[in-house]
Amino acid sequence: MVLNKLVKKIQDYGTLVMFSHTVFSLSFALISMLLISNGLPSVYTIFWILVAFMGARTGANAINRVIDAEIDAKNPRTATRQLPQGLMNKKEVIIFSIICFIVMVVAAAMLNTLSLLLSPIALFLLVIYSYTKRFTWACHLVLGITSAAAPVGAWLAVSGEITWLPLFMGAANTLWVAGFDIIYGSQDYAFDTANGINSMAARFGVKNALHIAAAFHPAALVLLIAVGILSPQLDIIYYIGLSIIALLFILEHRLISPDNLTNVKVASYSINQLVSIVFLVFGVIDALV
Repeated sequence: MVLNKLVKKIQDYGTLVMFSHTVFSLSFALISMLLISNGLPSVYTIFWILVAFMGARTGANAINRVIDAEIDAKNPRTATRQLPQGLMNKKEVIIFSIICFIVMVVAAAMLNTLSLLLSPIALFLLVIYSYTKRFTWACHLVLGITSAAAPVGAWLAVSGEITWLPLFMGAANTLWVAGFDIIYGSQDYAFDTANGINSMAARFGVKNALHIAAAFHPAALVLLIAVGILSPQLDIIYYIGLSIIALLFILEHRLISPDNLTNVKVASYSINQLVSIVFLVFGVIDALV
């Protein structure tokens, strides 16, 4: 009985923090780590980078659910989430988030001084994103910038210094995530406009928002090409991966239109999970071979 309750609680937290979405920034973080290490770094470094990453993204998703609980309860699409349904309470989720953020800071301290000193900036981004939809349509870009902390942070964790390459990778991560978040957010156009929630779709209309998303993704590809040019480890295998990603982007934007958002979840999440996996697999192979 106790075991069943424990398993159910773990499942609830996994759903709460959207654990399956971890792949969206993990691939960028791992490739960044491999490039600066010129191969595999020490087990110690890999361990603490992964701990910092998981603490950051898990805590951020959990606190997002707390901050957006009232909005989620009003929106029919999100009313079935754990907090609106009363399956979990805000206090326990806040405590969980704090623990995750403490783990992130401890991991940063174990990596190097610069990572520790910059951890408050990461924490600020992880929390402030949840509030941005209340005052700016650029909330999608803030989410992208927050996600970009993964590759930039991984680079800093290994090297303790910054160069152009992780900045290009971070910019690519930003535009990629912002692009598919715009697509996902477009399904809430009616709710957002009726309730004063800011988004690209609410500000510019669904059609123009989808055009912006469609512009962000090729721009992200250009930045990833720049990463390949700047990195001596990356060659033909990496560019084959980018070619596959380009095809996935085309498919993603073909699946939706302003008049038909039926496939919005497939376009925004399912396809981009494949994008992340392709980037990770081809990037890792080229960085290590």
